[in-house]
This record gives sequence, structure tokens and C-alpha cells, in this order.
Amino acid sequence: MNNSTCGSRELPGPQAAKYIFFIYMGGLLVLGLLFNGLALWVLCCRLLRWTETRVYMANLAVADFCLLCALPFFLHFLKSSTDSPLCQLSQGIYLANRYMSISLVMAIAVDRYVAVRHPLRARGLRSPRQAVAVCAVLWVLVLGSLVLRWFLDMQDGGFCFSSRSGQKSYTVVFLLLGFYLPLAVLVFCSLQVVTTLAQRPAADAGQAEATRKASCMVLANLAVFVVCFLPFHVVLALRTAMGLHTCAIHLALQITSRLSDANCCLDAICYYFVAKEFQEASALTALPTRAKAHKSQDSLCVTLA
Repeated sequence: MNNSTCGSRELPGPQAAKYIFFIYMGGLLVLGLLFNGLALWVLCCRLLRWTETRVYMANLAVADFCLLCALPFFLHFLKSSTDSPLCQLSQGIYLANRYMSISLVMAIAVDRYVAVRHPLRARGLRSPRQAVAVCAVLWVLVLGSLVLRWFLDMQDGGFCFSSRSGQKSYTVVFLLLGFYLPLAVLVFCSLQVVTTLAQRPAADAGQAEATRKASCMVLANLAVFVVCFLPFHVVLALRTAMGLHTCAIHLALQITSRLSDANCCLDAICYYFVAKEFQEASALTALPTRAKAHKSQDSLCVTLA
């Protein structure tokens, strides 16, 4: 950083702004743990059988829950400039679960796209076992990439207090694969799902309303993802491309990074509302006879995190 103030993990600015910041983070922690804990209880204890939808939702809830558990330690190190193994661990857990959440959103979008756009092929392409395999591969890829990045950044402080890693060329690769590729997949799949739902003929007013609600939920959830994650990654990309390490960039990274944390709460809220809307749409929408197997309704009832 250009000066000691910007080099600190603590946010610069008036003391009142810092109080607001910590109140926001505290509220986010309490609500996020409550919502995601409840989601995990329902997914693991209340539902009768495991489906591909349930597998993705459970993994997403675990990722969000683990991210939130790392936040108290993040807040502690936010106020100090002391590096330690606990700082490295908490930052590693935080980053791993942020990008695991993003990766799961991409996987859910692809799963939903296959179920809605290609319902006849979905029965052969989708199953709980395949969903488990996809989630396992994503966990390995995300954790492996972060371990690699930690080794590459070790000379600059690892995950904690690194000021020069943003200038390195491999940061661009992590940005492209960790966020911009999932974003492109999410946008494509969401628009395809909305287009497909809009093209289906409505037999009655109830079916038309259910389809409209389902489409609105897809677009709303896409908007939530973009609002939460895009600002941070745009600022990070600007810092990487231009080598900027000013106080303004530092403050923008802190604010947009905390904005991305709100996605943990919004994910959990979507668990209920999105499932409800897609259950209605899948029950009322006219699908080909072969596509109306016992899994067709569940295939639309997916988390739009």
C-alpha cells in the first residue's frame, strides 16, 4: 500500500462508519448462521429422500455456514496487523467457501438448465450420485487452487496482509476461473431457463402465473448474485490490471467484499421461496409425457443462489 493507513486491514474513515461496519457484520453473522443452520436442519433432518437438488442445496448451505463461522476471526484480524497461523487459516476458510459458493451456483445453474431446457435427457444426466460427484470435484478444485495460491503468495504474506499479489499474472487466472467463468455460465443458463419458460403455452391463468413467478425468481436471483459479487471482482480486476494500491481502492475492496458476504443470508432465504415457486411451476407447466417422470417436479425445484 502507499501508506500505513491503507496497509492496515482495518477500514479507514470516521469512527462512526467503523461502528456501522461492525454492526452490519454482526447482524450478518447472526442472521446468516440462523438461516443457514435452519436450512441445514431442514435439508438433513426433515426431507424424506436425497435428490440432486438436495445435494446441491446442502453443499451450498455448508459453504455459506463455514464462511460465516470464519467471520468472527476475520473481524478480529481486521482490527490488527499481526500475522499468525490463525489468520492464515481463517482467511483460507473464508476464501475457500466464498469461491465454493460461487462454483456451486454455477453447478446449480447448469443443473437447472438441463432440467428445463432438455427435460428428456435430464433423466440420464441428473441423479443424486452425479450431484455428489460434481460437488466433490468442485470442493477439490476450489481447495486445490487456494492451496496453490497460498504457496505462490507465501513470500508476500500468504492470505494475510499481502499487498503485491494483486499485481501478479496468476491473479488474472484465478479471477477468470473463480468468478467470471461462473458468472458467464450463470447468465447464459438463467436466460435460457427464462426463455424456455416463457415459450411454454399456458393452459390456464394459474399455470401462467406460476411460470411468471418462476421466471421472476430466476432473474431476481441472478440480480442478487451480480449485485453481491460483481462489484468486488470488478474492483479487484482494476487493481490487478492497473497495479493500483491507493486508499480509495483499498476502501472499495473492503466495502464490496463485505457486500459479497450478504449473499450468505440471501442464499438461505432463497432455499424456501425459490423451491416453492418452482414446485408450483413444475406442477402446472405442461411438459412432454416422458418428461413428467417422478423426478421432473424436483428437477425444477432448485436453489437459485
